[in-house]
Amino acid sequence: MKIVVIIGPTGVGKTKLSISLAHYLDAVILNADSMQVYRDMNIGTAKIKESEKEGVEHYLFDICSPSEDYNIYKYQKDGRKLLKKFQEEDRNVIIVGGSGLYIKSLLYDYRFQEEEITNDYVNLSNEELLKEINKYHKTDIHVNNRKRLIRELNKIKNNNQVKSDVNQKMYDFKIIGLTTNRDKLYEIVDNRVDLMVQEGLVDEVRRLHRKGIRSKAIKTGIGYKEIYRYLDGEISLEEAINLVKKNTRHFIKRQYTFFNHQMNVNWLDVDFDNFDNTINDAIKIIENN
Repeated sequence: MKIVVIIGPTGVGKTKLSISLAHYLDAVILNADSMQVYRDMNIGTAKIKESEKEGVEHYLFDICSPSEDYNIYKYQKDGRKLLKKFQEEDRNVIIVGGSGLYIKSLLYDYRFQEEEITNDYVNLSNEELLKEINKYHKTDIHVNNRKRLIRELNKIKNNNQVKSDVNQKMYDFKIIGLTTNRDKLYEIVDNRVDLMVQEGLVDEVRRLHRKGIRSKAIKTGIGYKEIYRYLDGEISLEEAINLVKKNTRHFIKRQYTFFNHQMNVNWLDVDFDNFDNTINDAIKIIENN
């Protein structure tokens, strides 16, 4: 089984490249975008359209409601189940998306505790609680503040319960990153947001707004949280759209920082005039042992 990861900011051609490489490798595609797991959030997440899939099997798209709290632990569980299945079937996999932590949790030795420790420590005195905390780090919590001492010790226990080696790979894979110069990228972002609005972004968000959905997906999703503010009467539509563009640019900066510090990426400068050149460059990376 070959695993290829395609990363990069919005609008640089991840979807187009993923489809081309899926045909080349006879591979399936797994989503690694934390927002594209949600149904009814299509335009704002730049989710691949059915007409663009070209018969390639896609997984981990549209798997939960926007009102649900889907998280990195659930993604790892769902993703690794699929990877195990495709490994047994000897099928190639392309993972595509821009959520760096989702990718790392899937492919590296990230271990999560399924349930949080919520011990009330009735057998320990305040002094003993404080002594236990000080084994891990010094704290300024007062010895008489039992509630805070319990909360702090539970937090410590949860964080230390499961050991991970987040730089240890669980699979063999190659990461291909698509990029372009910053001015071009910001131009793409602005045009992409304008196109989303033309394609019905406001109506898409309004449908969620009318249902009263105020979930984490809405509160954190770029393109959704800003339009919600417009629909709530806090800002004008023009202000909301400008905020979407601004927040997208800031998000891209954070993406690059994460990818460059956390992953070994083979970066490709996208040839927008002849995308076939980008596809061929990606194939060379895949075939280069």
